Amino acid sequence: MTSLEWSIAWRYLRSRRASALLSFISTIAIGGVIVGVSALIVIIGVMNGLQIDLREKILIGSPDVRVLSYGEDLRLRNWQGALDTIRAQPGVVAAAPFVMTQAMVANRAGYVRGVQLQGIPPEGPGVANVTAIRQHATDGDFRFASGDGRRRGAVIGEGLATLLSVRVGDTISVFSLAGNRITAMTYARMVQPEPLVVTGIFRTEMYEYDNLYMYIDFDLARRIAGLGDDASGIEVKTTDRARAVRVAAQLDSALGFPRRTEDWSSQNASLFHALKLEKLAMAVILLLIVLVAAFNIVSTLTMVVRDKTREIGILKTMGLASRSVRNVFLVQGLVIGLAGTLVGLALGLAAGIAIDRYRLIPLEPQVYFIDHLPVVMQVGDTLLIVLASVMIATIATLYPAKQASRLMPVQAIRDE
Repeated sequence: MTSLEWSIAWRYLRSRRASALLSFISTIAIGGVIVGVSALIVIIGVMNGLQIDLREKILIGSPDVRVLSYGEDLRLRNWQGALDTIRAQPGVVAAAPFVMTQAMVANRAGYVRGVQLQGIPPEGPGVANVTAIRQHATDGDFRFASGDGRRRGAVIGEGLATLLSVRVGDTISVFSLAGNRITAMTYARMVQPEPLVVTGIFRTEMYEYDNLYMYIDFDLARRIAGLGDDASGIEVKTTDRARAVRVAAQLDSALGFPRRTEDWSSQNASLFHALKLEKLAMAVILLLIVLVAAFNIVSTLTMVVRDKTREIGILKTMGLASRSVRNVFLVQGLVIGLAGTLVGLALGLAAGIAIDRYRLIPLEPQVYFIDHLPVVMQVGDTLLIVLASVMIATIATLYPAKQASRLMPVQAIRDE
């Protein structure tokens, strides 16, 4: 494009009084693009933040891959041999057995709560950190070391500790129906409480973990759950979370039936699938705002063409080519689209950063698992939004630019 075409386009964008300010109608068109782009950037950032934050918090106590077993009793037999096979597989960083069962916990006053009882190897030299739960201890540790030297310690979530009114050093009782004998007289299970000592408290800021989970020694958990020498399964940590699906498939082939694997995405498939659908739906809805702004650009340039009909006729009479006339209006649409996109990009990024850093939108953790609305800006999504906005704005200029280039000089001047 020539400097003359740029000069004419800029003149048409300015007000009739030749001030440096854009005309009101052009400002409205730019404002529509700003609103659409900024809203789209913030909402996509929110959806990314929810997905990433939930994933990271879920995986605090959940491994990349779980090795389980088919069968009604849901117990993994000969887990020692399976553990050696798992550790030898490529892509596996660490692996450890675990026990998972439902139980009840009571404080000294007799207040009872249901808990998710997890049995893991005690913290110490050579013990693999398959999950990040040990790194979230706020008081005590995961050695499960009690005063009698029998590893009768329990590490509970901060929310559960508050509900039970206990702290490190207090005694609690745990009992489970799993593994208890049935009496011959009443055919009822004999529930025997297991006295434990709170040796640690953790905080993940995820309601489910902090209010429902309790960690105890692996061997003690096997006895409470009635597993004998077996385990519930094996937790596996991979070199890269993105490779978890591939590693799970390798483990399936290496271990064979009746063992099976679950990667982190399949363990919470419904949640992450819902988040992806919500992200897509929000993107489509907000993209309509950009399309509305594009129609605004069409109407703006059509009005400019109508207003400048006489001037276009004079310019074409003076020798300005139809191609140059078309370029003049293409430049106007491109400037409106670029200006609105860049300002919307800046506002969207600023708003997203402020919402995330200062936690401007609090949430109820019992409902949403998180205490504030997270925002994560991803470069790929941001670039896609910017390119889509500029492309839509450019396409919107084609019709009015084509109409302007088709004006006949004599007819344009005569109509005026």
